[in-house]
Amino acid sequence: MDFITEYGEKLTETLKQIWTKERERMECAGGILADSLVAGGMLYVFGCGHSHMVSEELFYRAGGLGAVCPVFETSTMLHEGAAKSSRVERMSGYAELVMERYPMVSKDCFLVVSNSGINPFAIEMAQIALERQVKVLGISSFAYKTKPSRHKDGLHLQEVCDICIDNHVPDGDAAITVCTDGTKAGPISSIASLAIADTIMLSACQKLRERGIEPEVFRSGNCVGGDIHNQKLIQRFGARVRSL
Repeated sequence: MDFITEYGEKLTETLKQIWTKERERMECAGGILADSLVAGGMLYVFGCGHSHMVSEELFYRAGGLGAVCPVFETSTMLHEGAAKSSRVERMSGYAELVMERYPMVSKDCFLVVSNSGINPFAIEMAQIALERQVKVLGISSFAYKTKPSRHKDGLHLQEVCDICIDNHVPDGDAAITVCTDGTKAGPISSIASLAIADTIMLSACQKLRERGIEPEVFRSGNCVGGDIHNQKLIQRFGARVRSL
């Protein structure tokens, strides 16, 4: 089998596993988010390394909820030093400094994404949110549940979330063996985690509609009327979202 075909099959199977085995959890997460939005809360989103793309996926985009505040911590992003970001992700104590800048309260919701779920930064971000009585949603690969955690108490992300969704990504992320020594390429965690995050958003929108509430969602600025529609959301949420 060629690599392209094999990768397509792996992706298809992974998404199928998510849709069949994680549907109940995704719907539950959507319900939690809907409750937060009804109460006037915000959805904060955080991820280290490549997982930070989920923050960008949900923020200020066509089809995205207006009440989204991404936690863009540049020290954990690749553009300011990829190797450095990996070291920062493994540091304990840094999360407290970051969370000081985000006034999350009990009516808010916090989505934390970490494929491995074993590094201190993401785990401690979730722990601090829980201390503030914020509902914490997680996306992680449960394949790492049996792997040693780098957290000082040996915790995994799944253990510090109100609900955590398995992205069904294999240990090591990459799925296709491309070298004779067994090295793999074709990572799938980004696609899987993005799909889960967008599904949670859709679930929340559905639950809002079931309550007779219109979801506040951005439109494409490249379509007629999009800019005018979006400006209203910017005015509504701009004071609470530092990145707008």
